[in-house]
Amino acid sequence: MKTILLSGAGKNALSTSLMQRTLAEVREAKHEPIFLTGDGDAFSAGLNLKEVSNLDVAGMTTFLETLEQLVEALYAHPAPVVAWVNGHAIAGGCVLALTADIRVMTGREGARIGLNEVALGLRFPPLTFAMVRARLTPPALERVLLEAALYEAGDARALGLVDLVGEESVARAMLSKLASHPADIYAATKLLLRPRLEVTDADRTRFREDTIPYWASPERRAALLSVLERRR
Repeated sequence: MKTILLSGAGKNALSTSLMQRTLAEVREAKHEPIFLTGDGDAFSAGLNLKEVSNLDVAGMTTFLETLEQLVEALYAHPAPVVAWVNGHAIAGGCVLALTADIRVMTGREGARIGLNEVALGLRFPPLTFAMVRARLTPPALERVLLEAALYEAGDARALGLVDLVGEESVARAMLSKLASHPADIYAATKLLLRPRLEVTDADRTRFREDTIPYWASPERRAALLSVLERRR
């Protein structure tokens, strides 16, 4: 079993370097079960807005394509993946948690999870959106995306953002249970259960010609800087 620890500044905010490092670890795991969690008292506070607010189109392309590759690698990992959401899992942090086969969230007071991209004025990259749509029921999907709220563990479980409420021992026990099954059958069944993340040529074109320039626009970068200022 391989433990992958999201670790970085800003409560493990997803920078290009953190995502590239995590992607390399997922690929190195090959057919090993993965235990995904965050360093310290947070899973991940989301995308590194400080970095995002300073990226030009080329840098934004690298950033968002790395996110898409990481989402796909975790989602398609053939062995069991259990995420222990040990604290805040916001926006991009919630996205990574959703890729896991089983998500266990701490019941600690104050911990929150959710997809607040709409509130931040951010458009989903196509593959990431396809994954989120595949992992949530239609009613929950609409509420979670359009409400753009952050939920405590009990509400998150009711919405399907997490499967269980518990601490690390519960998450590790669940991973051990899943890993006890025949690896080849587990992988084959997981492949049958999970729809492929289909992204059309039109979606890819829109991503390159619309979504990336939108994220890198001066207006959007200024808006993200104002979000950072309010958080200080």
